Amino acid sequence: MRRLNSGLWGTPGVFWMPTLPTANLSYSTFLLTGFPGLEWAHQWISMPIFVGYLVALVGNSTILHLVRTDPSLHQPMYYFLAILAVTDLGLCMSTLPSVLGVLWFDARTVGLVPCVLQQHFLHSFSFMESAVLFAMALDRLVAIRFPLRYASVLTGSRVALTGVVLGMRSAALTAAPSLHLLKFDYCRPGALSHAYCLHQDMIRLACSDTRFNRLYGLCIIMLAMGSDVLFILLSYTVILCTVLAIASAGERLKALNTCVSHLLAVLCFYVPVLGLSIVHRFGHHTSPLVHILMGTVSVLFPPLMNPVIYSIKTQQIRRAILKVISVGKTK
Repeated sequence: MRRLNSGLWGTPGVFWMPTLPTANLSYSTFLLTGFPGLEWAHQWISMPIFVGYLVALVGNSTILHLVRTDPSLHQPMYYFLAILAVTDLGLCMSTLPSVLGVLWFDARTVGLVPCVLQQHFLHSFSFMESAVLFAMALDRLVAIRFPLRYASVLTGSRVALTGVVLGMRSAALTAAPSLHLLKFDYCRPGALSHAYCLHQDMIRLACSDTRFNRLYGLCIIMLAMGSDVLFILLSYTVILCTVLAIASAGERLKALNTCVSHLLAVLCFYVPVLGLSIVHRFGHHTSPLVHILMGTVSVLFPPLMNPVIYSIKTQQIRRAILKVISVGKTK
């Protein structure tokens, strides 16, 4: 048995899992983990995971297509939704190949450079998701508090620039520790704790001084995602105060209804991340399968649910989908 530390960047966590064979592995090659003890069921386990990935890919691609082709969706709110869909596609594609490779083909070995690239993209898109959710909260704040200035404040070019800046910020946040991973000496060949590469998993196997990566990872979690959560809460505090000042109950309900989809998306992203952090920190004696399952859920659940939420709760998206379906039937 091997004692593993796992978590998002610097989030500590300890659990036990079986030692996997390390024959024919160099010190710059790692083993990905499927579901220990359930290798015989990997084909069955892969079915719901594959369906989830497929729904996420189709759903987010559909959102992008609708926003691009439907003139009624050429509004700031839907531009931000398109950026969120791109981010969700990035989250899916950064983990899908290795997860299905492990479950379908038992392809567990991964080299240093591919592993570093995978964890870099995975963490970058995670930070991007958090930042986009914050930007969407600001979008709702401007729409409700300054409705007459909404179109002039959030123009299409400004939304696009915001998306570019958030993407560059997310990539920059993870660049330094990723480059450090390439410089480390790995003298502890062993298994990573998931079917994809994570920063904390890799530094656990390094024999170099990893204090910078550990401290940096903890700091950017607190400063980047922590500030995003704080500003989302502040935005909705202002939104709630603004809505309560509206005299008509119907207008209050209509204003709040425009925020429901975004609030659900926020919960879909932060609740699994929070749950995973709690399990890693306090669930030392829980089964490794719980950690692996929650890790998979935290990566797959937001991209899967966001298109579903916006398709159900947003009338314009539903109309656009029905329009596409009706056009398809008439051909």
